Amino acid sequence: MLILASRSPRRRQLLAHLDLPFRVVIPQLEEDIAPVATGRPEELAEALALAKAEAVAREETEGVVIAADTIVVDGDTILGKPKDGSEAAATLRRLRGKTHRVITGLAVVDAASGQRAASHVVTAVRMRPYSDGEIAAYVARGEPLDKAGAYAIQEEQFHPVASYDGCYCNVVGLPLKALAILLRRAGLDITPDSLENLPPQCGGCPIVVQ
Repeated sequence: MLILASRSPRRRQLLAHLDLPFRVVIPQLEEDIAPVATGRPEELAEALALAKAEAVAREETEGVVIAADTIVVDGDTILGKPKDGSEAAATLRRLRGKTHRVITGLAVVDAASGQRAASHVVTAVRMRPYSDGEIAAYVARGEPLDKAGAYAIQEEQFHPVASYDGCYCNVVGLPLKALAILLRRAGLDITPDSLENLPPQCGGCPIVVQ
């Protein structure tokens, strides 16, 4: 059995593309640890993903637990989920018209054996020059508050992203090709047929596997 350690509906929707049975267990951890982050952001993303996966694996007797954590990095600054509308607006103004990095850490933990693996995927994202009025309308809808960097690439009304270099699914929150590699190494039967259902935007997934 595959277990997704996540509260994110977007990750549930993406994982369904692999056409593997899974259930969801929400990890009992604080997800936004960016304010106390230290070290390289890639290491942080993997560490947060591992923490989620291991928290759920400790409560299970069997199954492969997967978890992910997505962070947005502008220069050397990690941008977490905004605390309120004012912080969301400031973050969106900061990112406007610039290119930043979106890093998703992935973790896979075998609940029975404790064996684990981690990886991360990086996508470069360039934001369009949206107006202050567009920011205000987006924030007023409450959309940015549960999202790292205060935006969603798939948001159609605000559509904040001008272009991206890398994996689209990584920016949504779950790079499926990278995850498929980890699951295959964990012993799951990931066949070519499973990968045929992946969204076409999930191409271009350079990954680092540890």
